[in-house]
This record gives sequence, structure tokens and C-alpha cells, in this order.
Amino acid sequence: MQATIDIRRLMYESYMGLSPHRIPHWEHWSNPGAASEITGIDYYDAPRSCMKRFSEMYPFVHVHIPESDEPIPRPSEQKDQGRGRWGDRYRDYWQQDVAHKRFQSREEMLAFSPLEQGDFTGWNVVVDGDFSSEEVIYERYRKHYPEEWGNRAPEGDPVSVGFYNTMFMWPLLVFGYSNFLDICLEPEFDRIMDEFAEINRRVFKAFARLPVNFAVCHDDIVLTSGPVCSPGWMHKHIFPRYEEFWGYLRDAGIEVIFMVDGCVDAFVDDVMKCGARGIISEPMTDYKSIAKRYPNPFLAGEGDVRVLMSNDHDRIKAMVESMIETAHMSGGYMMCIGNHIPFNVPAEGIKCYLDLSAELGYRS
Repeated sequence: MQATIDIRRLMYESYMGLSPHRIPHWEHWSNPGAASEITGIDYYDAPRSCMKRFSEMYPFVHVHIPESDEPIPRPSEQKDQGRGRWGDRYRDYWQQDVAHKRFQSREEMLAFSPLEQGDFTGWNVVVDGDFSSEEVIYERYRKHYPEEWGNRAPEGDPVSVGFYNTMFMWPLLVFGYSNFLDICLEPEFDRIMDEFAEINRRVFKAFARLPVNFAVCHDDIVLTSGPVCSPGWMHKHIFPRYEEFWGYLRDAGIEVIFMVDGCVDAFVDDVMKCGARGIISEPMTDYKSIAKRYPNPFLAGEGDVRVLMSNDHDRIKAMVESMIETAHMSGGYMMCIGNHIPFNVPAEGIKCYLDLSAELGYRS
């Protein structure tokens, strides 16, 4: 219990840039095999016991602990193995396949009305559901938080709400990536983005009423090589909406953490200007540069899974030492393998990383 309380305190202090002595971890964990090997408890036979033991071994790492020890089918026993594996299971669909079959023509896409659709239940847009009104959205999310909290989260608690389609992801998920690139410069596309913005206006007004202290807002506005769309397009369609939506949250005392894949260097200043408390991204991003420019921002994602894959102790140690160096530059830094820890990363490399973190992961 103490470890759970401790990690939540460390998370809150990191989100707020308060320089906790122990540097906590935010890991994108989807490696049940490594958890089994590290803990000695088979994840598929006893998932809760396995991850509970993992949390006890590394209490500075925030991981999901399943609610029960009900056995989980092993990947080799799962029927559909054709859409790629994520963690302990194979996907039963590939989102881009679904999106690219949704519309029959360019004209049909440009005529689409997000507001007329309203209910995206079953659309496989990551956050499916009914977005037809602020109240519908609020009721859907409010049930996940204790009634006794009312409309205010406990002070000092890292409790959060997350949203995957902060703005940029909506057209990518509805139309598909290549279709989006094909139509995003057409004059008719302005109306579509205005309508997606109205949907998100409802979302963020609803979020501002929730008993949370943080909102994790995801949008993959960049690739590993940098921006998908031009600064001009982003300043027309995306950043003004961030500023508006996050303003609703800030007015309610809710801090924004921006989550983005790839190299976000080109847009860091825009994101921070819009009101983000900090950024969680991938190791392609220059975290030391961000830490130098902003006073104690939240930062996570500097660790590189390719280093873990090497199983090279010296490389892993050099990476950990570099991450700790960045942590001394920002009181909001959390250690994180930004490009994820998927099922194929060897347990030895992961254990080396976590053991070194246990030994070295402190601010002086």
C-alpha cells in the first residue's frame, strides 16, 4: 500500500514540476513475457499477482495492476493473429484498414459532416462513443470517478482524464492517414475541421466539470522526422483550438499534459504557448532543449527502446545517466521509454534499465 501511495505522490509532484528526490517512471508497458520473467510469476496464469509483484519490486514505476488473477489466453491460443500484437493479445482489426474502407470517394469524404454523425460508437476511432452533446459526454466520463468527490479532485492527487483525439487525430482516424493528406488542403476541409472542433468543444467543456487535476491530451501532430503538416496549416486548424480547449481546463484548475509520438521539436513552443504543463513524447524529441527553455516543465519519453533491445549494459547505463541529467534540469521530469516497451523487448534489457534506475534514479 505504501508503494502505491508513494508513486501517486511522486507522479503528482512530477506533473507539477516540484522536483521529487526519487525520479518516478511513466512507462508504456505492454510486455507480459518480461513481467513473468522478472517476477517469476506467470502473467497469463495470474495477471494480478504478476503485476502486483512487479510493482512491489519497482515501486517507482507506475504500471497497471489487473483487478483479478483470472487467467488470460496466451497469444498463441488466440484466434485472430493477423492484425498485429499489442501486449497480451492480438488486435482484431487494423484501424487504418477500417478508415480507408469507410468512404467510397473523395467527394464523399469532403461531404462528410462530423456534427451530423455525432455518435461515433463502433467507428474504431480509438475514443468511440456518442459525442452528440456535452451532457452525454460528461455523463459517460463522470461515472469513472467517485461520487463523493463532487466536481473537485482531491488536492495533490494525480487523478486525470485522457483524450486521444485532441484535434489532429480526428480526421486521421475517420478518413485514414493517406486520405487525410489527400483532402486536408481542400477548401471544403475547413468546414470539416470546424465541425470536429465543435465536437471537441463539447468534450473539453465536459472535462472541465470532472473531478480531475490533470488532462492528458494526445495528438500525433508529428512523425519521427518532424511535422506532418505545415506550420501555417497547424496555426489555422490546430493550435488555436488547443488554446481554446485547454483554456476551459485551466479555468477549472486542471493542468494539461500533451502526449505526442515522434519528434515534436518544431512545435514545442506552440504547444507550450497554448497552455500545456509539459510534454510526453518519444526519444527523437530534444528534451534537454525543452528543459533549458521552460521552468520545470513536465517531461517524459527520453528513453529509447532500441537501447533496451541491444541488451548492452553499458549502453543502457549511459542512457539512464543521460536521463538523470535531464531530470536535474527539470523538476517535472519522469523517466520513460518513449517509444514503448512492447512484447518483443528482452527481459534482461528491461531489468537492467529498471535496476539501474532503482540505484541511480535520484535528484541530488
